[in-house]
Amino acid sequence: MNGTGTAAEDRVFAALANVTRREVLRLLRERGPQPVQALADHFDMRRPSLSEHLKVLREAGLVSEQRSGRQRIYRLEAAPLAEVQDWLHPYERFWREKLKGLGDLLDRMPDDDQP
Repeated sequence: MNGTGTAAEDRVFAALANVTRREVLRLLRERGPQPVQALADHFDMRRPSLSEHLKVLREAGLVSEQRSGRQRIYRLEAAPLAEVQDWLHPYERFWREKLKGLGDLLDRMPDDDQP
């Protein structure tokens, strides 16, 4: 991700912006590939609504769909998340440096309980 925001990158960030879609990704990460119904059982919404969330995740490349008979099995595709992590890395480094500076400042300050 080079900061110019390609359409693919925008789709990934838009997909991650929704709490339901993040929960679907968490379920797939922790429990592995699952059929739509197993995923739907975790949400208080109608199945067509969940299908719309799954469509957004598919279009962003975050999940893949495989048909097995009449079932659709969804699987996490983590590669786009590595791109998000690459984009976030400079911010993580920024905050780590800021917190280290704060820690250094606090280490130099006298303790309140010293006379």
